[in-house]
Parts: sequence; structure tokens; C-alpha cells
Amino acid sequence: MVRHVRSSGRAVEAGMATAEYAVGTVAAVGLGGILYKLLTSSHMVQLLDRMIREGWLDMHVGAGS
Repeated sequence: MVRHVRSSGRAVEAGMATAEYAVGTVAAVGLGGILYKLLTSSHMVQLLDRMIREGWLDMHVGAGS
């Protein structure tokens, strides 16, 4: 962290916004990569497929009652 002191005596931080954006961007990309790998794994695809099929069947069975 770089600090500069103005003539008023208050410290001013410089360069922090760019570093914070960089860390946030890297974290978002990392999380996106993890979610992509998780959601495209064969186990998760099967789980989502089963959930959708069962939900679709429940909608049609419930509509006939």
C-alpha cells in the first residue's frame, strides 16, 4: 500500500482501486471456472436431468388431479 501525505496532514491511498478490481476479477473468474466444471460433470448433468424430468412429470400428474 502506498501512502502519500498531503500538506493538510491527511494520508492518501494511491493505487488500491486497481489492485482491488484485479483481485475481484480473478476471484470471479476462478469461481466461474469451478461452477462450470461442477455443472458440466457427468454426475451433475445426470442429477439435473433427473430433477427436470421428475419436476416435469409432477407438473403433468398434478394437472390431471
